[in-house]
Amino acid sequence: EVQLVESGGGLVQPGGSLRLSCVFSGFPDHDHSIGWFRQAPGKEREAVACIDRRDYFAHYADSVKGRFTISSDGARNTVYLQMSSLKPEDTGVYYCTAPEAGISGCYEEASMYPYWGQGAHVTVSS
Repeated sequence: EVQLVESGGGLVQPGGSLRLSCVFSGFPDHDHSIGWFRQAPGKEREAVACIDRRDYFAHYADSVKGRFTISSDGARNTVYLQMSSLKPEDTGVYYCTAPEAGISGCYEEASMYPYWGQGAHVTVSS
């Protein structure tokens, strides 16, 4: 059974930093991609970052480029999202997600990801 568990959310002031973690398990392969989406109140879920674990190439939304960094620790089955220079508009629930086994690469469409974690709340406010 595929499982994704996020942690690390919280309240932070504008300009601050947070690191989210996603521990994953149950995948039959070792090179599936892991993505992060977020959903702000009253808005649709949007792609934030993704790492393609075949070559560890990272993809980012334009709104977070230069501020967020996604990385993978294969030994710990964990993907991290380091968020810096946080803005109030980064507030939302952050979800870790993965595609079906055998489907590689990163996608902006949430419909491409059948596996989701429970979400980590991030609030950026003074």
